[in-house]
Amino acid sequence: MTQPVIQALGENALILNTGASATLECQQRLWAIAAKAAHWPHVRDVVPGMNNLTILFDPLASDGLQLAEKLQAAWDSDSISQKTGRKVDIPVVYGGDSGPDLEEVARHTGLSPAEIVKRHTAAEYIVYFIGFQPGFPYLGGLDPKLATPRRSEPRLLVPAGSVGIGGSQTGIYPAASPGGWQLIGRSELQLFDPGASPPTLLQPGDRVRFVASEVIA
Repeated sequence: MTQPVIQALGENALILNTGASATLECQQRLWAIAAKAAHWPHVRDVVPGMNNLTILFDPLASDGLQLAEKLQAAWDSDSISQKTGRKVDIPVVYGGDSGPDLEEVARHTGLSPAEIVKRHTAAEYIVYFIGFQPGFPYLGGLDPKLATPRRSEPRLLVPAGSVGIGGSQTGIYPAASPGGWQLIGRSELQLFDPGASPPTLLQPGDRVRFVASEVIA
């Protein structure tokens, strides 16, 4: 695996960017580093991302160059997080008003809507990281034949719970927001609750399966 690039983000943050493709192994290495860095002195927060890791620290109590060296050493250790996470089933209504882009995904992939639902529910997905908005899971494990580019014109409002495909990934919108993913279904499951602990239903490393509660032709 290629060596990462470690850069400063202002005076109180560092980002480790792997430059690698989105793979489970890469994410597992980042999770292992995050688990270590969370216990380093004067580190305030650790945020795993897609192929990157951001560390926020106290610049008055910690030297950024030394912290960067620790990050590099942690990467060079080749540690892999072995956590398997929880298994979470997510009920989804596919097609119709809940999945207005199911037909578009069918046209792009050359598969029938029924085959798309079959393939989408057959896989077990891994939460690579949480981003874009609180509780939004970026999921690895999408069947390559379902990969579909994002919409050329994003929607101004995507309903909460919408299940979409964006390129080679699939994910779920926890809250209503603008978005450009192809929407194939919707779930009533609440992914983000600010009053809960933790507030996000899904965490990096969790395993997700989609369950078709209804398919609307």
